[in-house]
Amino acid sequence: MPAHEDLFRLDGRTAVVTGASSGLGIVFAQALAAAGASVVVSARRLDRLEQLAADIERDGGQALAVACDVASEEDVDLLAAKAVDRFGKVDVLVANAGVSDPRPAEQEPLDVWQKVLAVNLTGVFLCNRRFGALMLEQGSGSIVNIASVLGVIGAGQIPQASYTASKGGVVNMTRELAAQWARRGVRVNAIGPAWFESEMTEEMFASDQALRWIRRKTPMGRPGRGEELAGPVVFLASDASSYVTGQTLLVDGGWTAV
Repeated sequence: MPAHEDLFRLDGRTAVVTGASSGLGIVFAQALAAAGASVVVSARRLDRLEQLAADIERDGGQALAVACDVASEEDVDLLAAKAVDRFGKVDVLVANAGVSDPRPAEQEPLDVWQKVLAVNLTGVFLCNRRFGALMLEQGSGSIVNIASVLGVIGAGQIPQASYTASKGGVVNMTRELAAQWARRGVRVNAIGPAWFESEMTEEMFASDQALRWIRRKTPMGRPGRGEELAGPVVFLASDASSYVTGQTLLVDGGWTAV
């Protein structure tokens, strides 16, 4: 049996992270690289990805930047092809790309609903399907889908029906794919963050009223810090969670406990 600390190592493995050009995607990519994985970072903004890849390589890691719109089946297939061409295989997928457009449901246009679902749910499915197929061929792999606490509860004060529907879909799709692939060596889990500062939440974090609401509603009394998601993603990507599949790990400071 390996030493406990070795269970969290990802040496010799390749991880793909979508939505890696900003916010939490950067945290995930850097955490996996620090654990020893070669990392393929993808998003639509290639310039930011190239800077992230350069930073990882400067710190002694290996990285590849690939532009990808996860809502495009062709882009996802090309991302997989480039990852395999560079590193020979893919062992870990972190499906992180996402968008939101908060507004009351009665004011939400159909095109906004469709855009959010296309990225947050269809995009996650396309990535799971493509990279899951690669992992099934090799008989091993770990998929980590980035859901949200709003995939298991309503948003309430910040109404966003399309976002909550998409993240709820990710939570249950994670269960379904885990059940389908469990006996074929592929684990599928999700992380459900609560309130973390990111590009998606920057407007909210600029509001003193919103921050007071978060602090009041969170048992731990504060929003999350980006680095507090590094441990969960490495845990689910690595052998430390080898008997864990179909789960959504809520990283929420107790938000859903009350």
